[in-house]
Amino acid sequence: MKLRKLGKSGPEVSELGFGAMGLSFPNAPSKEESIKLIRSAVEQGITFFDTAQGYGENELLVGEALEPLRKEVVIATKFGFKNGDVRQGLDSHPDNIKAVAEASLKRLRTDVIDLFYQHRPDPNIPVEEVAGAVKDLIREGKVRYFGLSEANEETIRKAHAVLAVTALQSEYSMFYREPENNILSTLEELGIGLVPFSPLGKGFLTGTINAGVELDKNDTRNMLPRFSKENRAANQALVDLVTAIAADKNATPAQIALAWLLAQKPFIVPIPGTSKLLRLQENIGATKVTITNDELGQINRALSTIKITGERYPTHLRTIAENNEK
Repeated sequence: MKLRKLGKSGPEVSELGFGAMGLSFPNAPSKEESIKLIRSAVEQGITFFDTAQGYGENELLVGEALEPLRKEVVIATKFGFKNGDVRQGLDSHPDNIKAVAEASLKRLRTDVIDLFYQHRPDPNIPVEEVAGAVKDLIREGKVRYFGLSEANEETIRKAHAVLAVTALQSEYSMFYREPENNILSTLEELGIGLVPFSPLGKGFLTGTINAGVELDKNDTRNMLPRFSKENRAANQALVDLVTAIAADKNATPAQIALAWLLAQKPFIVPIPGTSKLLRLQENIGATKVTITNDELGQINRALSTIKITGERYPTHLRTIAENNEK
């Protein structure tokens, strides 16, 4: 797999990473199966793995899986919620950042965190203080690079003035294109990488979820307005477009969604997550799909005619989750 560089002086990573969060969801595979999947990803060329303090036992799982392969991979994790629990609210106080780093190092079974993201901007703590705390951790050799997640342009610039931001992690896909408004240009100007989470639109872009599909009662997408039956029906035009492109390219819709992201900018590294080996292999296949500049322009013009219906998050989570739109 080809490599891409995150940030002007950041690490080189596989052009496709692996988001491990879903391996700690309800109905996830067993620990043994998850470890086998993560190690299989490394065997197939993936070197960039994403976890967070806020993903339950996920850091423990990722740490155990990657311990024997540590020198081959780049591990990213995140801080920023009280006790790692989104329900308890934000906490990016410098003392908490440093405490989370110590705990994450132990859970990940490593002596350094390669990329340490602020999980969400904290309106109570100036981002300059956040950057300063991570700068201290870098000086101490406990962290290599600093990242932000779902931050707006102003926050990115303020943080970057104190400590170089290596990567911004934000939702970005054919299903959610908000970063194109001013985030992408800011990142390009400052030399910051973009790590899109939910690059498959939380599964919507795979073409397997339409208005007629009944989501499992434990499926977290049940609480997302965009995944109501009405909104799934309203957004079917997007799936139809991706499916048509996939047929022309002899690829799957998921592969087209990932290849589209890879074609946007050379500093973009998507992190699709999966709990199935077959889907992992399918995702990796996206790196073999070529989208030319002319084709990209045609796709983007078609996308611009499709209006996406429904909010990303329910109202009570929106103020935390959508800082990059403010």
